[in-house]
Order: sequence, then C-alpha cells, then structure tokens
Amino acid sequence: MSNMAPHGFKQDMPPPGGYAAIRFQRNLPTRGFSGVVVFGTVLTVCGLGFYRLGQGNNEKRELKREVAWSRIHLVPLLLAERDRDEYRRSEAALAREKEIMKDVHGWEAGKSVYSTKRYTPSNVVVL
Repeated sequence: MSNMAPHGFKQDMPPPGGYAAIRFQRNLPTRGFSGVVVFGTVLTVCGLGFYRLGQGNNEKRELKREVAWSRIHLVPLLLAERDRDEYRRSEAALAREKEIMKDVHGWEAGKSVYSTKRYTPSNVVVL
C-alpha cells in the first residue's frame, strides 16, 4: 500500500476541458410527405375523378340520345317492313285458302269472318 494516496483512494476526475455534450434529443427522420402534400394530392385525384365521371355521364347521355333518335328515325322503316310482311303473308294465306277450298260450293276465299266492315288485323302470327 505504499504507492496509494495518503488517504487510501484516488479520485476519478473529468478530462481537462470537460466531457462532450450528451445528445438527448430525438433525431427521427421524416417519414413520407407532409400533410399538406397528401391532402393536396387527394383533392387533385378526387377532382380529376369527378371531372372524368362528369365526362362519362355526358357521353352516356349523348349515346342514349343517339339511340333514341335512331329508333325514332327507324320506326317508319320498321312499320313499312311489317306492313309488307303482313301483306305478303295475307296473300299467301289467301292463295292457300283458295287452293284448299276450291271444291267447296259457295265458299268465298278471303271473306272476313267478322260481322263488321272495319279492318281487323290478324292476331295470330305464323312463323
């Protein structure tokens, strides 16, 4: 014990100039975009989506209008085609009736079976 201090201990002292400062602050990196950027992006995407939705609705409305007008313009053609088909079928039915009933005395082919002078279209469609 001869090389010890007179009191028996050696005190540990700080280095000359002191210790370095202790970093106690949280140093977290930024994670992603700021709230303003995210909110602006969401608003932009929603705005563009609603714009495209409106454009699609206008396009659908215009297509519906086009279909309606094409049907309106086709109605006379379809009615004329139906009238021609009905006339052709009635002439064929009259010819068949004349052929079938040619031997029956007093039979008038094509005479209406109704007791009226008004036109009554046939209700039975033969396909």
